[in-house]
Formats: sequence, C-alpha cells, structure tokens
Amino acid sequence: MANFRADRMSEDIQREISAILREMKDPRLHNGIISVVRCETAHDLSYSKVYISSMNGLPVAKEAVKALKNAQGFIRHELGVRLKLRYAPVLAFEATDSIEYSANISKILNNLQYTQTGDENTDPEETDNDETEDGDE
Repeated sequence: MANFRADRMSEDIQREISAILREMKDPRLHNGIISVVRCETAHDLSYSKVYISSMNGLPVAKEAVKALKNAQGFIRHELGVRLKLRYAPVLAFEATDSIEYSANISKILNNLQYTQTGDENTDPEETDNDETEDGDE
C-alpha cells in the first residue's frame, strides 16, 4: 500500500518541481530546455531522487543540477508548502541525457522513414506518370 502512495508522491513531486523550475530566476536553469524526466521517492517518503535532462545535452543538464543543488532548501520548502507535507523529502538531483538521446533516436527514425517513403513514393509515381502519358497519346 505504501508503494502506491510513493508512486503518487513521485508524480506530484515531479510536477511541482517542474513548476518551481519555471518560476526560478537562476540563469543556469534557462540556458536551454530543462525538464524533470523522472522522480523516484523512497517508500517512507523521506528521500527523492530527481532526474534532470536538457535538450542541449548533458553539460547543460549538469549546470542546471548545480543550480538546483544551490536552491535545494528553497525547492524543498516550496514542495512542503505546495503539497501540504509535514516533512518534505530530501532531494537529490541527478543529470541525465535522456532527452538528447531520445531526440537523436527520433531523428534517426525520421531519416529512416524519409528514405523509405522517398524510395517507395518515387517508384509508383514514375510508373503512374508513364501510364498516364501513354494513355494521353
């Protein structure tokens, strides 16, 4: 039963930290697109590990993590207020390159799809054009 509560709390923490990120004025957080990818909360709700990623790569995400570690007390206090928690969990931030990785995979798939559809569309159009030209004569 505690597992369901921890999962719900992880989702709430992820949502609220994303909102707090938008409100913070630290320039290291506005270098690129910063996103809270995942949040893992301990079963006793005393500890949360928050994964941060950036579209601009891992170095930008690491700079954002440094900024978040500096503002950890503020973020923890805001979480407690917004989620109405008696004890806000201790936050640990970790940089990850998952957004950059998934964007790269998406780019590769789009290129693959483009080359496949380009080859398939070229052949039927050429045969259709040949048939219509023959039919017009």
